[in-house]
Amino acid sequence: MCQCHAQPKLGAKGRRLKQECVAARLQALDTAMDHMSPYKAEYTYDMTKRPPMPFMDKTIPTKGYTFFFRGWTLKVWPKDPERPQPYVPNMGYTRRPDVIIVKDPTKPPTQDNIKQVVEMKFPDDDYVGDQRQDYIRIAGDERNLVTLKLEACDCNQPEPKPPKIPVEQIGKAAVGASIIYMIVTKRPPPGGVPAY
Repeated sequence: MCQCHAQPKLGAKGRRLKQECVAARLQALDTAMDHMSPYKAEYTYDMTKRPPMPFMDKTIPTKGYTFFFRGWTLKVWPKDPERPQPYVPNMGYTRRPDVIIVKDPTKPPTQDNIKQVVEMKFPDDDYVGDQRQDYIRIAGDERNLVTLKLEACDCNQPEPKPPKIPVEQIGKAAVGASIIYMIVTKRPPPGGVPAY
């Protein structure tokens, strides 16, 4: 969050896309871990279901469904007659929390597998409309919704001390830990990323 606040992705007309920067990093981590990262960024939930259900890939049960929104609303949404028809934007039919932290990364982020729903709020950003209540519905309990603000991230803290064990000696576990370290701290791990 600190790195993306300081160096966000840039959109059209110089828009600073801070949340998109965080999502891209977490999605890269998930891809690197064969879609078994405990951190799921920008997964879309069907709010017409009780409990809300994530839209998942048909072939990889831990991967979110990636879609072109307009085509998806015309092709996928109507296949379930229990959903309101037709899909109407901005009606709260779907929600996309910033990050879902799952209990078991080998299973999809359904409500029974959600540890926390994390909503990242950069400066001048706040919940809109029913967004907070909808995220509680996805989480299943208000205690499972975490609002992460920039001031809670210790962005001005000094670099951590290097570990006593060289990262190169840790093996395959070090690769995953190194990737997580880079995502969380937005810095390369001490000793570099090991080749495995």
